[in-house]
Amino acid sequence: MHTLKLKPTTPGCRHQIVVNKNLLNRNGNCLKELVSKIHQHVGRSSQTGRITVRHKSVGHKKLYRRINFINSKSNSIILTNLYDPYRNSFISLRFDLLNKFFDLVLMTEFNYPGTLNQSKYKLSELKLGFRTLLINFTAGSLVHSLTLNQNKTIYARSAGTFCKLVQKTKNFAKLKLPSGKFLELENLDSSVATLGVMSNSKDNQKIIGKAGKNRLRGVRPSVRGIAMNPVDHPHGGRTNGGIHPVTP
Repeated sequence: MHTLKLKPTTPGCRHQIVVNKNLLNRNGNCLKELVSKIHQHVGRSSQTGRITVRHKSVGHKKLYRRINFINSKSNSIILTNLYDPYRNSFISLRFDLLNKFFDLVLMTEFNYPGTLNQSKYKLSELKLGFRTLLINFTAGSLVHSLTLNQNKTIYARSAGTFCKLVQKTKNFAKLKLPSGKFLELENLDSSVATLGVMSNSKDNQKIIGKAGKNRLRGVRPSVRGIAMNPVDHPHGGRTNGGIHPVTP
């Protein structure tokens, strides 16, 4: 997917750059049993209702898509790719041919509808989107959704991220994380990863263009303390000269 610069028909569109989502399915609620509602009180205390974290709001109404992070044996086919409002990477709706059920997984780059995916501890071949133990990958492979010790996936889940398998022996592996740090693993039989790069790799090239899009995402405006009154901020009243900057 490529980026698209909008025509300056309005002031908000003049500098706006978006990711073209023409390959995604527009009907995101095709399976109602895979979505659920989350009650949110963002930035405020659930008991008193006072603001505890500034510059946060609920944003637009949205539903949570339950992603399948289970590392079980499966042989599935991708039906369609969808947009997820709770994450910057895309998700894929697939049908498991072995267990006969639908589920949602994180989308791998260049995995389009009709692609076959496998998740096994031993694979005869490796293709994009295949999920297996880390010991089955060769050195130099790019993987994402890295799971350590059968726990929840904690590495390379954001848009366009990946972990590079720099060095690998029989009982040792060295990976370069998206942050640039190196991770050394010894138990390769309990670490699972997916071959490929996470989807929506052009997400870092977006330009919002207007404040209204941030409000829909749950970001409230940030005001300088010196622009406030003394009752609202220690910097208020334009009397902060000579003191160290502080928070409210």
